[in-house]
Amino acid sequence: GDKTQNHLRMSVIQQGTATLRKAKKTTVKTCLDNPFVFQWKTIDGEDMHFILETLEKRIKHIGLKKIESPRKKKRSLTKKQTERKCDAGTSELPKEGTESCQQKPGWTDISIRRQLAIGVNEVTKALEKNELLLLLVCKSAKPAMITSHLIELSASRATPAGQVPRLSETVAPLLGLTSILALGFKKQSDKFTETIAAIIPKIPALEVPWFQYGTEESMTYADTDSSGNVEPEELAEALGDKLTSQKRKHMENNQPDLSNVILQPLKIKKLVPNPNKIKKPPRKKKKAFSV
Repeated sequence: GDKTQNHLRMSVIQQGTATLRKAKKTTVKTCLDNPFVFQWKTIDGEDMHFILETLEKRIKHIGLKKIESPRKKKRSLTKKQTERKCDAGTSELPKEGTESCQQKPGWTDISIRRQLAIGVNEVTKALEKNELLLLLVCKSAKPAMITSHLIELSASRATPAGQVPRLSETVAPLLGLTSILALGFKKQSDKFTETIAAIIPKIPALEVPWFQYGTEESMTYADTDSSGNVEPEELAEALGDKLTSQKRKHMENNQPDLSNVILQPLKIKKLVPNPNKIKKPPRKKKKAFSV
């Protein structure tokens, strides 16, 4: 009799708990999205090959490269190997010392390295400080939002920027790196003045609705290059003066004409965290060994 009563009580409790459970509400987060879509302009095949060739020649001529310290695996030496090392004369020691001195880990020339901004993080910091004359971005960067913010930044600083395919494939091995998603040339770059002056006319202007002076600057560079009479050294010297003079003109101008301005509505995004409800596997706790 007692067993049947307990069984009936458990069944009633289980039914009651099942009905009380409610489905969890999906948490949705709303955020404002930019109505404008920014994209890098495509560079022609001839211009792409010209940019890559000029960069390759200049880097090889300078000899800038990062040398990484070799990783040696520790192996247990046998008795015979230890005896051979002990019996070896002192004549082999200076050779090893000279090799280690020749290949020191790090950059071959730090002063030249400081004239470049390598990587997305370093490029963004340099753009915020307005230190770049030219910016090149690799097309292989995935997802695209890694480099999409550089369009607005470079347009606000009036620095010519473009997306070059195969940039990482050609430049990264020359510099001793695995990949380069963004490469910036600073204003105080004495070793890259000619390359900057040659590459800028090949880069199309960025289209940002609230910055209209980016196209004018690129057209001036294109006009100077199309003439053919200007030498690359003279163009490189006048490059810094042009940027400063044009920025002063824009600062000196009066308020912009807002008659052609078209306002666009903001987009509202609804973000659902973990829509597929994929659970992380539980972490395995390390067992404490008893001594």
